[in-house]
Amino acid sequence: MRDYGQYCPVSLGSEVLADRWTPLILREMVLGNTRFNDIERGLPGISRTLLLQRLRHLDRKGVLQRRPAAGGRGSEYHLTAAGRDLEPVIIALGEWAVRWMFSEPEPAEVDPVGLTWWMYRRVDRSRLPDRRVVIEFDYRGHGAVVIWLVLDRGEPSVCVKHPGFDSDIVVTTEGVAMMRVFSGIDTLAAAVAAGTVQLAGPPSLTRSFGRWFLWSPFLPAVREHLRAKDSGGTGQGSGAGQGS
Repeated sequence: MRDYGQYCPVSLGSEVLADRWTPLILREMVLGNTRFNDIERGLPGISRTLLLQRLRHLDRKGVLQRRPAAGGRGSEYHLTAAGRDLEPVIIALGEWAVRWMFSEPEPAEVDPVGLTWWMYRRVDRSRLPDRRVVIEFDYRGHGAVVIWLVLDRGEPSVCVKHPGFDSDIVVTTEGVAMMRVFSGIDTLAAAVAAGTVQLAGPPSLTRSFGRWFLWSPFLPAVREHLRAKDSGGTGQGSGAGQGS
């Protein structure tokens, strides 16, 4: 990216953040991804070459550091103090979009694999059962696919092939319906009652399923937007709100 050549804080910040994909790369890192492959999985559509270019750019700008992986194989990318200081900027950008550009998710905008990876990153490990739990996501409709999320007190994992364990819970849904729950448009209870999300498995596990996830970091902003809309407030600019 070329420098703007202006002595202005907005100009300096834009030289770091304004490239295509860069804010989304930072979103992935803010949410805890440090491995190249994990960052890539959260960004369907980006090429590996472009992702590497953007990571090198952020490294040069002092936003992240490339370090040897803890296990000794490969490298990891970690936010520096400057990078961690961008977390409220990334969250504020998302909250602004919720307030002024909110729209319902469309099938073409929801990648079931990417959505499952987001759920994986938002697992609340402190609330998991004391044993391994295998969740099978049977996505129907647009982008139909079956994905497994293996949860335990160690490191959760996402499997696009059968993990070799029996499924404890089967979630049958469509990508848009699950995204509505993840984002905060619908509660899990409302989606289950409406039949857009179906949970099959032991009641002790299906009742706890919703508590294992922190859901979207923008969920509070979405819920506030919907409350304002229901009470008659717009919460939107003149050019926003399509589909809401």
